[in-house]
Amino acid sequence: MRQPLILASSSPRRRELLSRVGLPYEIFVPDVDESCALPADQAVLELSRRKAHAVSALHPRRYTLAADTLVSVDGQILGKPADVPDARRMLHLLSGRTHDVFTGVTLISTSGDIFSGLDSSRVTFSSMTDADIDAYIATGEPMDKAGAYAVQGAASFWIHRLEGSPSGVIGLPLDLVRRLLLQSGYFNE
Repeated sequence: MRQPLILASSSPRRRELLSRVGLPYEIFVPDVDESCALPADQAVLELSRRKAHAVSALHPRRYTLAADTLVSVDGQILGKPADVPDARRMLHLLSGRTHDVFTGVTLISTSGDIFSGLDSSRVTFSSMTDADIDAYIATGEPMDKAGAYAVQGAASFWIHRLEGSPSGVIGLPLDLVRRLLLQSGYFNE
């Protein structure tokens, strides 16, 4: 039986996605500085590398998988909202507009080789009224999500178009993960 991956993430959505495709994994949450001044597409790669290295250092000779997701609208990065007013601000920014979602993925193999990749998607929201935004925030769903929404949740009511990987927007682009696992030789072990 193949050794389980180590998933360097506390995200229940990433766990659900790996479970959905039947990949065995164990969870180890990295303790890393997630501040990064790079543009969103570069920041997600840097942050996924930090997470993967932090966990891999504690568990050498194991496959370690890490990811980071950020939303970007007009070059402004939207991470997880700090509070309800921040979630409201983010949702107002996204309402009736198209934005980018970037997810960086890093895999460190048992031999210490590093495999990284970037997934990008474009999401278009329909217009949301203030009442829509308040009702959505009241669900609690936006509070731990990049950009203050979950495409697989109640926010799907306002998703007009999604171009790219749905699993990438959720936080773990499974096609990219599969490609990195193939490159690393994971399926041959």
